[in-house]
Amino acid sequence: MDLKGCSIVSIRDFPKEDIQAVVDKALEVKSGKWAGALDGKVLATLFFEPSTRTRLSFEGAMVSMGGRVIGFADPNISSAKKGESLADTIRTVTGYCDVIVMRHNIEGAARLASQVATVPVINAGDGSNQHPTQTFLDLATIQEEFGRLEGLKVGMLGDLKYGRTVHSLSLALALFGTKFSFIAPPSLRMPEYTLEQLKGADTSFIEIGDINELNDSLDVLYVTRIQKERFADFQEYERVAGAYRIGRDSLKLLGEEVRIMHPLPRVDEIVEDLDKTPNAIYFRQAHNGIPTRQALLGLVTGTIQ
Repeated sequence: MDLKGCSIVSIRDFPKEDIQAVVDKALEVKSGKWAGALDGKVLATLFFEPSTRTRLSFEGAMVSMGGRVIGFADPNISSAKKGESLADTIRTVTGYCDVIVMRHNIEGAARLASQVATVPVINAGDGSNQHPTQTFLDLATIQEEFGRLEGLKVGMLGDLKYGRTVHSLSLALALFGTKFSFIAPPSLRMPEYTLEQLKGADTSFIEIGDINELNDSLDVLYVTRIQKERFADFQEYERVAGAYRIGRDSLKLLGEEVRIMHPLPRVDEIVEDLDKTPNAIYFRQAHNGIPTRQALLGLVTGTIQ
């Protein structure tokens, strides 16, 4: 696997072997290898949408390995406010840095940026489309927990329509023989184009509306919040808000050994009392963003092999 100079736009661009290689590299970085590998490199963070974990973990990853960070977290203080096109913003910033990390509200924005940039572009989320670096840190967390990615039973619950994290993660896990249970209200079910890709990969999945309909225990339950900001119709949001709450009592249905993951932020879909159980690994999952993004930044800049 050689990612030097490559952009990271979609998990669909990665074959199974490369996905596994990135996960292994992330855990290798976490073990302490490659300290200082980003010394002298400059990261530009262009966040046209709000972010806490993704932006700060990219910045923390860069700085803690010797690099520097420039950029913005509010598009209203960028030239986009003046009407500058995204392509022109990228063409300009590409001359200031070694790698760009961008989050944008429009699907396909990251692909456009990668086509006009002369440095690698890493997609930190484009609309409700893809979030590949979240997928890599999710996979690293799962591998760390189970020692493998192959043959797991994974449930995905909540907003599967707008949740870009579950779109990327399901496509990646499908390569490893995962059995899926998709749990969502009818209006928030997994998009048909994602289901078609899973069918094309001969992936086993069921779609249900309630965890009480599960007929088997799970290894992982991946919970997502209902994303209020993605709804054009507020009444539609109100109909599904608070549809799910996962707590200690849910473990009886999910299996006592299930691991609960969440890309965060959470609202009310996971009861805080669950945090105290060994099943809750979502904060450790968030912290794995640092070594995973260190590995990706090093791979695309060629400072990590």
